[in-house]
This record gives sequence, structure tokens and C-alpha cells, in this order.
Amino acid sequence: MATISATSAGPPSATERPRPHRRRTGARSGAVRARHRAGWLMVAPALLHALLWIGVPVVAALILSLTSYDVLTPPRFIGVANYVEALGDPVFRRAMANTAVYAFFTVPVAMVIALVIAVMLNTSLRGRAVFRTAIFLPQVTATIAVALVWLWIYEPRNGLANAVLSFFGLSGQNWLSSTTWAMPAVIVVGIWQGIGLKMLIYLAALQGLPRELYEAASVDGASRLRQFFSITVPLLRPATFFVFVTSVIGAFQSFDQIYILTDGGPANTTTMMTYEIYKSAFREFRMGYACAQSLILFVVLGLLTLANRRLTRSADAGS
Repeated sequence: MATISATSAGPPSATERPRPHRRRTGARSGAVRARHRAGWLMVAPALLHALLWIGVPVVAALILSLTSYDVLTPPRFIGVANYVEALGDPVFRRAMANTAVYAFFTVPVAMVIALVIAVMLNTSLRGRAVFRTAIFLPQVTATIAVALVWLWIYEPRNGLANAVLSFFGLSGQNWLSSTTWAMPAVIVVGIWQGIGLKMLIYLAALQGLPRELYEAASVDGASRLRQFFSITVPLLRPATFFVFVTSVIGAFQSFDQIYILTDGGPANTTTMMTYEIYKSAFREFRMGYACAQSLILFVVLGLLTLANRRLTRSADAGS
């Protein structure tokens, strides 16, 4: 009996020891599940908002794109006829080409200018707060007001652009009425207005770069230009990807300045995809056709974003 009592009162056997471990593991997994539930609860309002104001409209646009719908009569199913018509429409194809040209020139040029300005304003420049505010101001100014100012700048007789040209002995142009100069004039406006936000994003990214790398490069004798291309540009790849994607989306959605400056003319030389969508929906009341055009724009933006993401990953893997 003594032996039995001593054995029963001794330390727990090896088979009994994992029980507290199981309890700790269970408590830990319960805490993880609680954090997950709290996380989903906190993001629920954003998810509900996205579902109601993004998901539902996208599904509705997809359904309406397969119909002939003019608001006044019930939708009539016509299959993919709207897509076939849109892709075969010379005006819409011209709008797609104009949008690509507009994005091709405005996005990289504005990004380069914004990066250079951000690097300059990231130094101990006197009055840099004033310069930052002045450069960012066009971004927060209403596009309609900006377009009206540029209407005066491009005015053929008394505009600032032709006044500058005449000062240097050059002849003025009918900027917004010329099939040659209308698109370049619109591109200049897009570049000027888009610099501010890009500069701000680059400036925030620059302030987060480690200073030790620049100090080590300076000790090794690297010049400022060498540091810029070997340190600054590679470390800014995440910010560059974000700026590029948002800039391309913004360029493909340009509407206000086109509506005010040129109304898509002359001879459709400045018409954009969003402007054609607007005309189809609210001038011709072809809502099904406009939804098909919108989904084509959505697919184009998705493909561009995916392609740029793959290029960025390839560059990161190669480096």
C-alpha cells in the first residue's frame, strides 16, 4: 500500500504532461480567433460600403451592358452586341487611342517632374513649406476652375500663351481649336495639375529612407547624382508603383478638363473614353451601351495594373 501511495503521489508521468500545453495552445488559438473576429468587425463598415457602392454598381453595369436600355423603356437583352459595337465604333476607338496618348505623356512626365521637385524640397531649402503648398495647390483646386484659367491662358487673341510667344517673336496658335495643338494643350494641363499629389507621395517616401545609406555612399565617394540613381530610385519602387497605378487610373478617367476646354474636339482629337461614356449615357441615353464602354475601360485599367505589377516584381527579383 505504501508503494502504491508513493507512486500515486509522485510527479505526473510523461503522458500526462502535454495537458497544460494543450490548454495553453487552446487559449492562444482562442485569442487569435478573438482578434480575427475583432478585425472583421472593424473592417465591416468599409466592406459594407464597398459592397453597396462598388460591388452592386459593377454587377448592375455588367447586367445592363448586355441589354438595350434607354431609361424610359425596360431593358431588352441583346447579348454582347454593345461590346461588338463599341469595339467597332471608330469614334470610341479614337477615344481609346487618345486616352492612351494622354496617359503615355502625362503620367511619366509628371512623375519625373514630381520626383525631382520632391528631392529638391526634401532638403533644408528656405521657404520650402511655401513651395510645397504652391505646388500642391492645383491638386486641391476644383478642376472646373483650373480649366477656366487655362481657357484664358490658351485664348488666341489675349491669352498668356500667345503673349509669351509674341514676346519671343513667335506666332501664336489657336491652341484649343487646332487639330494639331489641342491634344498637346490638354496634356500640358494634365501634367501641371497632377504634379502636386505625386510630389507629396514621393516626399513622404523620401523622408522614410534610411540616412545611413547616404552617409555610407558619401564616405565611399559617391556623388549626389550617383546616390540618386543607386539609392533613391531603387528604394522608391513601392511609392513609384503606387504613383504610377493611381496616375494611370486618373489619366484614363480624365473628363472635367476635356469637357470644359475642348468638348472632345476639334474633330474628336481630344475625346477620351470617359467623355464618350458620358455622351452615350447622358446625351444619347444609351445606358446599356455606356455600361459596355465602362466595362471595357475597367478591363483596360485592370490589365495595365496587372502588367505593371508583374514588371515591378520582375525588377525586384532581378535586383
